[in-house]
Amino acid sequence: MIKGVLFDMDGVLLESEEYINKAGVLLFKEKGVEVNPEDFLQFTGMGENKYLGGVAEKYNIPFDVDRDKARAYEIYAELVHGKIKPLPGVMEFIEKCKSKGLKMAVATSADRVKMEINLREINLPETIFDATVNGLEIEKLKPEPDIFLLAAKRIGINPSSCLVVEDAISGVKAAKAAGSKVLALKTTFSEDDLYEAEWIASNLKNTPDAALNW
Repeated sequence: MIKGVLFDMDGVLLESEEYINKAGVLLFKEKGVEVNPEDFLQFTGMGENKYLGGVAEKYNIPFDVDRDKARAYEIYAELVHGKIKPLPGVMEFIEKCKSKGLKMAVATSADRVKMEINLREINLPETIFDATVNGLEIEKLKPEPDIFLLAAKRIGINPSSCLVVEDAISGVKAAKAAGSKVLALKTTFSEDDLYEAEWIASNLKNTPDAALNW
């Protein structure tokens, strides 16, 4: 029986991919290298170390993880200020979860600073959730299951009794590897790409009732 819900952040609670993408492009432009927005797509959902580092590796760009991520987040914070909002149905879905007495956690591969920026920008207090997990707390990121295993542990629920809400292929694979059921949202990838999920919806406003009733 469902007892908990684990939310990915980007593409689930809000859509900020275009902004971190642009921040990455601008970061490397400052380094004198023009990269393509499409270069980042294969690293979506894997955390900024891989998201930025993978593109740096492709172009053989010198990359200092801590310094360059910090600069990327500075650019990102400027880009998103006043621009991002909760995706359709987010607040209503969270209220449904609360009314059913379900424990909730955010489980994002993003660093904590990005999680804080995003939740603040959409006026969603971190205290609404029973726990959070960010990419800096996990050694093996998605598609490995570790992030969801830790999130389930923090809310005191067996992963098999958790619904994971994801939008990325790597996230769906991670959730399945953790033994959870998955509601996949088509905000980043196509339905064909998300075939491993039990339920697929366009956003949290149009989710099947079965996703919260099992």
